[in-house]
Amino acid sequence: MRKSARQLTLLMACLALLSGCFERHRSTDSLCQAEPQLCADTNLNDGQCRLQRVNLIWQRYEVLKSPTDKEKFKELKYTYDYQKCLEYAARIEPTELKERKTLRTQAMLSAYASIKRLNEELAQSNDPEILYFRWSQGDQDALRKFLRLEGSEVMETPDMQLALATFYTTKDQEKTVALLEHALELYGSRPKIKPEIILSLATLSHQNGRTEKAYLWAKVGSELSMPVASQDKLNAFYPMSTERRSELDGQAISIAQSLRNGEFNASMAN
Repeated sequence: MRKSARQLTLLMACLALLSGCFERHRSTDSLCQAEPQLCADTNLNDGQCRLQRVNLIWQRYEVLKSPTDKEKFKELKYTYDYQKCLEYAARIEPTELKERKTLRTQAMLSAYASIKRLNEELAQSNDPEILYFRWSQGDQDALRKFLRLEGSEVMETPDMQLALATFYTTKDQEKTVALLEHALELYGSRPKIKPEIILSLATLSHQNGRTEKAYLWAKVGSELSMPVASQDKLNAFYPMSTERRSELDGQAISIAQSLRNGEFNASMAN
């Protein structure tokens, strides 16, 4: 009995400790009270940009716990979202509490400073997602570093294959198609497939006069509830026999199902 009692006491103590951890920051207000530096430069107690502000504050907390490049990059993206919202909010004239406009402007200026600081901290990162982002902002040195990673394990994700495809679109369309199809191969089961992959495959096929392939990918997009042309328009764009259209429709259904299951292979589209 004594042993059981000790075990019960230990269990209750562990549960209490866990409860304390979970309840430590149950709300953004409690987090701001515990870590005021995370919130001091934001427009607290203001209805404008609340969602963006909350997202940013909690991401700052993640960086505080784990100051990695990946977490800082997430903070950078949330800061951009917050800054864009504040730029709009700063133009709104409050009906009361005029100091709120000043607070929004100050928060906006702080967001600009945070973006500058985070960009400087991430300038030497070799993370492919960060390099791609910096390239999208016009950094050609980041592009060179990004392209040197091609073929490495870190690039074996749908997003990074799509990023590579954006570079090759105007340079090598065959390679672009291969990259896009490989991106689809890398998805697991029940994926959230980026529509631009499917739609780009349909568009490239159309541009290269591969009408059946264009129709096939458009139908795959339709099967996956992506924004594609209606069946009537597809019929007009890509005239073919009823028998051949039926074959391609069946192939599209099969490809869509394989994508849902994370079992797609590029050979299925040939």
